[in-house]
Amino acid sequence: MTNDLRYPIGEFDRNYEVSPAARAARIQIIKDLPSAVADAVAGLNEAQLDTEYRPEGWTVRQTVHHIADSHSNSLTRFKLALTEDEPPTIRPYFEERWAELADSKLPVDVSLRMIEAIHTRWAALLESMTDDGFKREFIHPETGNWPLEGALALYAWHSQHHTAHITRLREREGW
Repeated sequence: MTNDLRYPIGEFDRNYEVSPAARAARIQIIKDLPSAVADAVAGLNEAQLDTEYRPEGWTVRQTVHHIADSHSNSLTRFKLALTEDEPPTIRPYFEERWAELADSKLPVDVSLRMIEAIHTRWAALLESMTDDGFKREFIHPETGNWPLEGALALYAWHSQHHTAHITRLREREGW
């Protein structure tokens, strides 16, 4: 944990541990995220949902919608890496622009349901993967090659990172 509002659990470290225990822990984080995010926003009113988690940051509402957007992209990236003959080059997107679109102003329940469905499918996929599957890669044009082991580490971190944005805001505000 840090006091940096941008990175409440610290920045992602690409020197992640590779072990069966670390992988199992990360898969559990993926499985637990839907309930963790739902718990993080439970009982918040509209004004609270529209509060930025940090100055010049996203609102809680935008953050929940971002998780759905980001994790749906990640599931697709995993499936591409597992099914293409050569490591696919994935298409990045402008997260900050997506957060400004009309669907990021919808009630959070829409994305909570989406996160639940995505994570149910993603967890089933992850639990079916072999060691060789976790070695398969995709190419991000800005950050290079990502073995699926590393992508799992990144998205486990991402899950905790954005959940902490919401829970730390609640702590600071006494919600």
